[in-house]
Amino acid sequence: MADVRVASPQGKWLLCTTVLGSSMALLDSTVVYVALPRIGEDLDTGLAALQWTVNAYMLTLAGLILLGGCLGDHYGRRKVFVTGVVWFAVASLLCGLAPTAEVLIAARALQGVGGALLTPGSLALIQASFHPDDRGRAVGLWAGFGGVGAAVGPFLGGWLVDGPGWRWVFLLNVPFALLCVPCALRHVPESDGTGRAEAAPQGRFDVLGACLGALALALVTFALIEARTGTAVVAVTAVAGMAAGVAFVLVERARPDPMMPLDIFASRRFTAVNLVTICSDGALAGFFFLAVLQLQVVAGYSALAAGTALLPTTVMMLLFSARSGELAERIGPRVPLTVGPLLCAVGMLLMLRVGPDASYPVDVLPALLVLGLGMVTLAAPLTATVLASVDTARAGLASGVNNTAARAAGLIAVGALPLVSGMSETAYRSPGAFDTAFRRAMLVCAAVLVVGATVAFTAVRHLASDVARPTGGPPGGAMAPAPPGAGEKSTTGRRWTA
Repeated sequence: MADVRVASPQGKWLLCTTVLGSSMALLDSTVVYVALPRIGEDLDTGLAALQWTVNAYMLTLAGLILLGGCLGDHYGRRKVFVTGVVWFAVASLLCGLAPTAEVLIAARALQGVGGALLTPGSLALIQASFHPDDRGRAVGLWAGFGGVGAAVGPFLGGWLVDGPGWRWVFLLNVPFALLCVPCALRHVPESDGTGRAEAAPQGRFDVLGACLGALALALVTFALIEARTGTAVVAVTAVAGMAAGVAFVLVERARPDPMMPLDIFASRRFTAVNLVTICSDGALAGFFFLAVLQLQVVAGYSALAAGTALLPTTVMMLLFSARSGELAERIGPRVPLTVGPLLCAVGMLLMLRVGPDASYPVDVLPALLVLGLGMVTLAAPLTATVLASVDTARAGLASGVNNTAARAAGLIAVGALPLVSGMSETAYRSPGAFDTAFRRAMLVCAAVLVVGATVAFTAVRHLASDVARPTGGPPGGAMAPAPPGAGEKSTTGRRWTA
C-alpha cells in the first residue's frame, strides 16, 4: 500500500535508503572523471583505456536501464533495488582492487549493470510507497539530496585522488552499500500491485531488444575509440554495430510488447525534444570528460582543485532549476530549449581561454557560470516537455526513453570527441598536444549545441499552456513526481553529473 508518510520514521528511513543507493551511482560517475589522469599514470595506459573506463560503465547502464525498471515492476522493486546495490558494491570492490586497466574496464561494465538495477528502483520505490499527498514532497527531497551528492562528488573525488588514492573512489561504495542494504530490508516495504512478481505476465521482458541495443552501442563505441588504429577490425566492428542497430529497430517493431515502442516517436515534439537531449547531453558529457583533463594536464591544477573548479555549474543547477521550470510554464518550452543550448555553447567557447597557468577567476569561472546558466535554462523545461509530449499513461516510458537517449549520447560523445579532435593515444601526457585537441573538441561541442538549439526553435512550437503537468503532481512540471520506472530524472541533478 502506498501509505507511508514523509514525517514518519519509516518515511525518513525510506528516503535515506533510496538517496543513499542512488547516490552511489551518481557519485561514482562524477568522481571518476577527476581520477582519470592518476588512473592512467598508475596503470600505465593510454587515452583509449581512460575512455573505456568511463564508457564501460555508461554502456551497460544505458543499455540495461529500461530492462532494470521492468525487472523491478515484475519481481518487486525493493528486491531488484537491493540486488543492484549489492552488485554495484561488489563491482566497486573489483574496481578498487584492479591490477590492470583491462580488469578495471571489465569491473566498470559490471558496475553499470548494478546501476541499471538500482537507479530506476530508487525513484520507483518512492512512487510506490509514499502516500499520494506526500509523494511530491518525497520526490523533491530525493532530488534535492541527490543534487547535494552531485555537488559533493567532484570535491570528494579530488580529495580522495590527492589523498588516499584513486582506488578509494571505488572502494568508498562498499561501506555505503553496507549501510544501505540493511536499511532497505528492514524499513522499505516491497512494492505491491504492479510491483509483485505475479502482477506481470511471464515472458514480457524484451531481453533480445535490450541485448541488441547494448550490442549496437558497444560495437559503435569500440569502433570510435579504436578508429585511430585504422585496422580492418575497426571497419568490421562499425558495420556490425550499425547492423545490430537496424536489428534492434526491426525487433522492436515486430514485438507486441517491445522495450521501446517505436510509435512513441509519432509525437513530433517528443522526437524533437529527444534530439535536443542527444545534442545537449552528448556535448556536455564530452565537455566534462575533457575539461577535468584540461585543468589538470594543461592548466596544472591538482585533482582536488580541478574537481572543485566545476562546482559552480552544479550549485547553479541546485539553486535555480525549479525557477527555470516555473518560467518555462509561463512562456512555453521553445525559448528555454533554444536559449539553453546556445548559452552552453558560449560557455564552451569561453573555455578556449583556459590554457597553461590559467587563472580561475579570470579564465575558468566566467566560462562555467555561462555554462551553468545554460544548463539551468535547459534542464527543467527539457524534463517537463518530455513528459508532456505523450499521454500520461506513457510518461514512465517517455522518461525512460529520454534517459536512455541521454546516456547513449554521452557514451558516443566520450568515444568520438578524441577522434574528431585529433587527440592521440598519449595526448593526455603532453600539455601542448592535449591543449590543441581540447580546443578543437570545444568547437565541435559548441557546434552540436547550436544544432540542438536549431531543432528546438524549429520543431518545438507549442505554447506554455500545452506543457501539461503530470497528473497528481504539485504545480510546476519540473518538480512533479515522476511515474514508476521513470529512472533518474531529477531536474536538480539531471544526468549531466551522472
